[in-house]
Amino acid sequence: MEFRLLEAFVRSVQLRDDKIARFDSYPFSIPSIRDLGTLEIDPKVTLFLGENGSGKSTLIEAIAVALGFNPEGGTKNFRFSTRRSESELWRYLRVVRGVRKPRTGYFFRAESFFNVATEIEHLDEEGGYGDRIIDAYGGESLHEQSHGEAFLALAQNRFGPNGLYILDEPEAALSPNRQLALLALIHDLVQEGCQFLIATHSPILLAYPDALLYELSEKGIRRVEYEETEHFRVTRDFLLNRERFFRELFRR
Repeated sequence: MEFRLLEAFVRSVQLRDDKIARFDSYPFSIPSIRDLGTLEIDPKVTLFLGENGSGKSTLIEAIAVALGFNPEGGTKNFRFSTRRSESELWRYLRVVRGVRKPRTGYFFRAESFFNVATEIEHLDEEGGYGDRIIDAYGGESLHEQSHGEAFLALAQNRFGPNGLYILDEPEAALSPNRQLALLALIHDLVQEGCQFLIATHSPILLAYPDALLYELSEKGIRRVEYEETEHFRVTRDFLLNRERFFRELFRR
């Protein structure tokens, strides 16, 4: 894949390891973080995958915070804090930006989207901000929709052209069909000049054509092809041989 660096909002991410005093404490004790070095970022879609605890959410959160987003999610205008839980990793990242600046952007994280929805309601109740904030999300309270419907309302209404979108496990509340709908939306937005950085477990989202995939593991971080990922192999093998899987899983 040839990187078109001048077209990217984010060109690369580098760990400033010369500034780190100790590598035996969190988050630098995580092998993928310790091994980060310099990561090139695709101008369209970059995906981070790995087991729970591999560091992918820690990394994508740090990138978002280093770029000025609220740790719990939202646009750069959100400044609320429900409970401070972000790591200090963002302080040790150098994010290299392109010459093109995003017109808009959003940091979505599945685990704290409830907090964002609550903050939107709070700000709209306070008033004084012109139009209601919720109108930019489709006009219906995000709390009055399912988690999946609320996320799709966000993506369909709030995401727009020439935007930088950082998503942490967006598939968490989406059915397979809705994940396919999200893929189509991502593709439409990419055609309109958007850039996506996504941490995910979903073999559907990981299949986005020509995306750049980074696998995080106890061995560090490396670039992989889709068919090399455990997510692809396990899902394929299970669907083709589920009786064999059941025999192994239920043998005890």
